Amino acid sequence: MPRTPPSPQPRDPAGGLDAFGHHLRVEKGRSEHTVRAYLGDVSALLDHLAADGVTDLGDVRLADLRSWLGAQGAGGAARSTISRRAAAVRTFFRWAVRTGRLGQDPSLRLVAPGRDKHLPGVLRQPQAAELMELAAVASDDADPIHVRNRAMLELLYASGMRVGELTGLDIDDVDLELATARVLGKGNKERIVPFGSPASEAITTWLSVARPHLVTAESGPALFLGRRGRRVDQRQVRSSLQGLLEHLPDTPAMGPHGLRHSAATHLLDGGADLRTVQELLGHASLATTQIYTHVSVDRLRAAYQQAHPRA
Repeated sequence: MPRTPPSPQPRDPAGGLDAFGHHLRVEKGRSEHTVRAYLGDVSALLDHLAADGVTDLGDVRLADLRSWLGAQGAGGAARSTISRRAAAVRTFFRWAVRTGRLGQDPSLRLVAPGRDKHLPGVLRQPQAAELMELAAVASDDADPIHVRNRAMLELLYASGMRVGELTGLDIDDVDLELATARVLGKGNKERIVPFGSPASEAITTWLSVARPHLVTAESGPALFLGRRGRRVDQRQVRSSLQGLLEHLPDTPAMGPHGLRHSAATHLLDGGADLRTVQELLGHASLATTQIYTHVSVDRLRAAYQQAHPRA
């Protein structure tokens, strides 16, 4: 039976994307970033369906969803982006069924392409050591921002935490005596991560020597501050890292997440087990952590092919 012509303004057949957003925030504990991404993905799907003449969730078929994902790939979307969009759609349809907005879930057999296993922007251990040494040398001028940058980068690399977790730290979240930090991760899940003596020394110097010069009435309990005394943001962390990397030859282009990748890879190279690395990084699934084993094997293979006379 032919479908009716598309509606000029795609309506929300589920009766409330706002309600879905509330479900993600309150019931699922998703971050605002994730909520915005999921709502954008579902809105894009509804637009696609309306353009194809589907204006009611009850008429959606698996083929419609596959067509939408296929269009994403044809448009050049990365495999990781397509995977996230598929996850958003599956979450949306499960919610619609559970709340009685839909009788059947057409996304049950929706499978997105697997994520790429390649991890760009991972430092080798000597490169990471050079980066930390460069940050230490830069901090010798006693500029509070340079002292801060060293402490931030040392902590990022030592702990493997996400940059958003770093910028969210308060002073009381760091225990310098135990050399641990209390981190609030994805889904508002709290974990304790250790760090080593270089990071501990850098944080101590920041707190005792540099941070007092930047504190204002707006600083609050934030561990790391910007030049104007407010809590540091992710853009500032990224800028400080990239500024240092420009002075190091043959290092990959990377952001703060590259230090997280590097920390995980170096832990596995050093003999840490997957469960330990999973706990340190705050991964919900061990499968997410296993991607770093591929990086380690790739490095081993590359070194073998370069060095072995009969490779």
